[in-house]
Amino acid sequence: MAQRDWNEHYLQEETPWDTDAPDATLVAFVQSRTLAPGRALDIGCGTGTHALWLASHGFDVVGIDIAPRAIERARTKAALTPTATVRFAVLDILASLPDGGPFDFVFDRGVFHVFDTADDRARFAAQVARCLAPAGQWLSLLGSTEGPPRDEGPPRRSARDIVNAIEPVLEIVELRTTLFDLDRVEQPRAWSCVSRQREMPAQPSTMHP
Repeated sequence: MAQRDWNEHYLQEETPWDTDAPDATLVAFVQSRTLAPGRALDIGCGTGTHALWLASHGFDVVGIDIAPRAIERARTKAALTPTATVRFAVLDILASLPDGGPFDFVFDRGVFHVFDTADDRARFAAQVARCLAPAGQWLSLLGSTEGPPRDEGPPRRSARDIVNAIEPVLEIVELRTTLFDLDRVEQPRAWSCVSRQREMPAQPSTMHP
């Protein structure tokens, strides 16, 4: 992630991915799957919208971002809602793990897809796996190869990219197509990927006898 100056984007307020409303996929996931409030980690939390929403729904939240300006703005927001149980920290997830774990729930919206190399995507998935509690779940929203050609918007990652990174370290529970904003049909297509800790290691692919 360091090859791109994310902090500069926040300083210049060039952050089309940052929103003041919680992502509809996250809201539906938390509300429909009887996900009990617990420790939550928001990776790439930006200005704290999703971390604060999770905190308002009973989660003890840690929000991390590589951009100091984003964390500064997130802390300003949090100061306006002092009842929320949320902490923010500047941290590069590829380099180190956040304090406060293990986490029952990990969320990222648009972090997985910023990694261009298979090695970095695998490192990211492995770091998430290290953060998760034994029964923990990870919800990731990332750019999809579906939809018409476009020159702007989130990077595209294939289902193969996702599986190759995640399957060795976590069990993929669900991978489905969605939108980055369910209320706006013109939004880019996305993947919604839910993973959880494995009860046993992934077994190797087999040949037909």
